[in-house]
Amino acid sequence: MAVDRVLANLDLNLLVTLDTLLRERNVTRTSEQLGVSQPAVSGALARLRRHFGDPLLTRVGNRYELTPLAARVALLTGPALAGVRRVFDSTADFDPSQLDREFTLVISDYAAAVLGPLLARRLGQLAPGVRLRLEQTTPYAVDHVADTLRAADGLVIPHGFVTDLPYLDLFEDRWVCIVSDDHPTVGDTLSLDELRTLPWAVIFDRPTAFAPAARQLRMLGIEAHVEVVVDGFVQLPFLITGTRRMALIQEKLARMLAPVTGIRILDCPFDVVPVAEAFWWNPMYRNDPAHAWFRELILSAAATLRHKAE
Repeated sequence: MAVDRVLANLDLNLLVTLDTLLRERNVTRTSEQLGVSQPAVSGALARLRRHFGDPLLTRVGNRYELTPLAARVALLTGPALAGVRRVFDSTADFDPSQLDREFTLVISDYAAAVLGPLLARRLGQLAPGVRLRLEQTTPYAVDHVADTLRAADGLVIPHGFVTDLPYLDLFEDRWVCIVSDDHPTVGDTLSLDELRTLPWAVIFDRPTAFAPAARQLRMLGIEAHVEVVVDGFVQLPFLITGTRRMALIQEKLARMLAPVTGIRILDCPFDVVPVAEAFWWNPMYRNDPAHAWFRELILSAAATLRHKAE
């Protein structure tokens, strides 16, 4: 394979300086962040401007703004630095107890609530130097999954949203309906007619961001009367209590929150496809021993979650 002459002639330290400059937009603050002199940062900025053929930072009044090119580059520096860091973190003899690294999972609040504690406990026992970052998933993160998985170690999301990437099946859950424990009209069961007439609290409610069970409901010809839209599952039970509303939520989360939210859990009056959570990851990590170990740890935590349900 031919040597990349552009990379061979670049100083890797420029990437660190570039990332900090584009975040701080100020030479003085960048020098303070990096612990180097202002002339050194100014010199690095001059080299970067020559390389890109662009000023990168332009003065607007008493502050600096990013040029259009710099704004695009700023989206790439973080993932690039993360990739470089992983390269130099790799060692031939992998020992998790000696690992000093941060693993980032993009994950729903539901999966973070039911799986996160088990995973964090195992990390604390086996790799005390590891930091676990759980970032809330968003429609943008899922719609731009390739970009998401350049900066994160994995995405935990059910099947049906992501394709053409390596994944590990984690656990299944089932959808249930929840209503307030003192709901004035709902008894021990729900009917399809009640699903049509009751007000709903739902998650996201967008073309590419939805609860699969809610999409299935629409396929039955039932359009929910939506009163409240939220961006997380954990919020739903709190928005049900003391109201006439109902919601669809995963059973594991519903049973976790029922004692503190005053909700009642009911079977759905239609045959619901279960939730099948999976861990999706970037194939660039395939030969990363730390990432491989982390993947096995997630599988182990998920296995414990499955056994608890049995």
